Amino acid sequence: MDCIKPPPSSESTRSKISKTFSKCIHPQTPSRFPPNPKLRTLSEELNISLKDFKSEPKLTRTKSQKSNSGDHLQQEQISKNKAAKEALLAKLFASLSSIKAAYAELQSAQFPYNNDAIQSADEALVSELTVLSELKQKYFNKSLDLPPPHVTQLLAEIQEQQSNIKTYEITMKQMEWKMEQKDSEMASLRKKLEETTKINKSLEKRLNSSGALFPLGNQISINDLNQCQFFRVLHFSIRSLRHFVKQVVREMEAKNWDMDLAAKAIEPNTVFAKPKHKIFALESYVSQVMFDGFNHHNFFLPDEGTKQPLKNVFFQNFQKLQSLTPSQIFSQNPRNPFAKFCKGKYLKLMHPKMECSFFGNLDQRKVVSSGAFSSTEFFSLFAEMARRIWLLHCLAFSFDPPAVAFQVRRNCRFSEVYMESVAPEDDVISGDVTASFTVIPGFKIGKTVVQSVVYLSSAKNR
Repeated sequence: MDCIKPPPSSESTRSKISKTFSKCIHPQTPSRFPPNPKLRTLSEELNISLKDFKSEPKLTRTKSQKSNSGDHLQQEQISKNKAAKEALLAKLFASLSSIKAAYAELQSAQFPYNNDAIQSADEALVSELTVLSELKQKYFNKSLDLPPPHVTQLLAEIQEQQSNIKTYEITMKQMEWKMEQKDSEMASLRKKLEETTKINKSLEKRLNSSGALFPLGNQISINDLNQCQFFRVLHFSIRSLRHFVKQVVREMEAKNWDMDLAAKAIEPNTVFAKPKHKIFALESYVSQVMFDGFNHHNFFLPDEGTKQPLKNVFFQNFQKLQSLTPSQIFSQNPRNPFAKFCKGKYLKLMHPKMECSFFGNLDQRKVVSSGAFSSTEFFSLFAEMARRIWLLHCLAFSFDPPAVAFQVRRNCRFSEVYMESVAPEDDVISGDVTASFTVIPGFKIGKTVVQSVVYLSSAKNR
């Protein structure tokens, strides 16, 4: 017999429905089956979406980092290109320096000519031009396969310095070679100058000492004498005096004499317009000593009588002595009046200290003091000057009345009738000028006046 089950109540019915609905919403997976990864609940989907949304700023920062990294790489590339170009320029300038050195070597090998050096320099020049052409092609093709830029620049700098040093060495060798040529030319010219100087001295000595070159011949008579002949003899005497003064100046300069002090000692109150005018003071000193006593018939010689000889005797002495040299006059008659005149003027003109400074001793002074003729060049020049002045004195007393010498007083106003400036025309002082001192005395022959040679100075300096 079947049992009759009671009908379910309403509460039990509702509980069953709710369990069934909850199962539908939250299905339970049996534990014996693994979970399917493809199946995701809504909450999981929401969680993933939320995570994706929260992680989006991180994705943005990653893109920014990638962008900055790209810019950094671009800057590095620009820097590399710049360094490569700088290295290329450095290598270019180094090549140019090498070309310059090779060209300098090529030029140097041609003067003097050296075939081996020319070939070597030509090969080096071609090699450097080839390197330069390769650099040009690399630059145009943008294939700068050079070593690291800093290494290239360092090597280029070393190459450039070596080329510069080589160029300087070549230039120095060329200058040394030119200096050797100049030294050789100077030695040759110095030798020619010495030979020319010897010839000039020989000619000058012959001109000053040879009687044949004296302006008056032996054929002239006393009745034919005139002022022009006196002028000619005076000109030769003055030229010999100036030649001797130049020799004295050369001796002073060789012994380091102070020409300023020497000129000041002779003419202490004179202001010279130019330094070269100081030689006129020394010329004045020699002239004063040599012409002192000119107006006296025996030139103030000692042990001579006061009786004045006839003018014919003076003219005969003039004719006799004009064809003889001073050494011949001394050798023929050491007691000749000219020998006494020459001895007295030398001892008066040459101070012992001056003579000792010039020659280092007084041997020449001792020879002259004994009445002998010294064979030195210096005394020969002095003796020739003395001979010409002695002959001028003999000729002056051959006139009737005799020619007389005169000097201009200091600070006397300049007069063209009685004076002539010793300085060149360009050095003559303009304006009111006076005679500072007499360089060469003037002469009066009857009514004819030979101008005195004076040194002029401004009247303001009086």
